[in-house]
Amino acid sequence: MNKIDQTPWTADLVAADLERAIHEHRIPPGTKLGEDDLAEAYAISRTIVRAALLALSHRHLVELRRNRGAFVAQPSVREAREVFEARALLEPRTAHSAALRMTPQALAVLEENIAQEHAALDAGETGKALFLSGQFHVEIARIADQTTIETFISELISRSSLIIALYWRRRAALCETQAHHALLEAFATADASLAEQLMKSHLLDLVASLDLRNLTQPPTSLREALQR
Repeated sequence: MNKIDQTPWTADLVAADLERAIHEHRIPPGTKLGEDDLAEAYAISRTIVRAALLALSHRHLVELRRNRGAFVAQPSVREAREVFEARALLEPRTAHSAALRMTPQALAVLEENIAQEHAALDAGETGKALFLSGQFHVEIARIADQTTIETFISELISRSSLIIALYWRRRAALCETQAHHALLEAFATADASLAEQLMKSHLLDLVASLDLRNLTQPPTSLREALQR
């Protein structure tokens, strides 16, 4: 039996599972999230489904349209630019703070994240690799110990996942291994200025890799996307 069938699904767990599927690009932007389909996929009530979709709408991952239902958000080109501009303002300074607060334990967490990302790429799981790449940035914000900014960055990275799903040039949109390893070296030596500079360059390279003409296709079904 699939582990998803053994889970006592609450609205929070369903929201988290859907969010992961969105981040891993198993459910592309624009996909309709039918309440009946989700209720059947998770073997839960539509009440739980509605609560989960409402939670995702608060994170700007899902759009609730009157008389039409719920859809995975589909960021515009303008929003794409605004999201990455906001990240460019916040994340370099966060990297600076993280370098000053770095510990061997925190550095080990970042190294493990990169190792898992490499494993996902080697297995051909590009969506999972993209998710882990985003988590690398979220973890840096956690290490910086700036709770409010961490919340902002986490939401921006969630929206970045949708943007990459729409506009990526496949593997070119993945955070480059070299960029993350360079950041690790700056963190290991507590070089805050270098970490800030590297993060700024890294984000510029990432947004430059997006192709605004490239759109993804929705999955055959939600059941397929959720790997039921």
